Amino acid sequence: MDEAKSAKELLIRPRTSGDLAQAAAALVAVHEEDGYPVEGVGRPEAWLSPPGLMAAWVAESSGLIVGHVAVSGNGGQTATLERLFVHPVARGRRAAERLILTAEGFVSARQASLKLEVLSKDRAAIRLYRRMGWKEVGRHVHRLASGEFYSALSFEAPGCRAGESA
Repeated sequence: MDEAKSAKELLIRPRTSGDLAQAAAALVAVHEEDGYPVEGVGRPEAWLSPPGLMAAWVAESSGLIVGHVAVSGNGGQTATLERLFVHPVARGRRAAERLILTAEGFVSARQASLKLEVLSKDRAAIRLYRRMGWKEVGRHVHRLASGEFYSALSFEAPGCRAGESA
């Protein structure tokens, strides 16, 4: 199947409550393949809706949820892109890129900036963000409630206004 046809068959749309079970199943498949996320897989439906959720979208192909992204915030001028994943069977179809662009458009329409955190181990995601023009703005340690910790990077979306906080 060619890339243009494959991308057309992929629908990016707002997430509904009816999507949660399929999105959770896709998340579990991603975790089994990539080890992402490092937390939240025990309660995947709850994990899909982070605190301060502003909006979420899914990638759908042939009636199946194959990707997800969420934007959260606290009403300030900076929002956070999170809960981004694409089912292994749907990779190579620009689903993650299209989900990110949808989130960027949502935040831009609200005249806010967008940031994200990614674990250093998630190299494919880091390559994607850099290819899309996201700028690395920091490195830190991501600590889990379990006491585990991971090296992480912070990124800002293209056109992000420096110095603004969530």
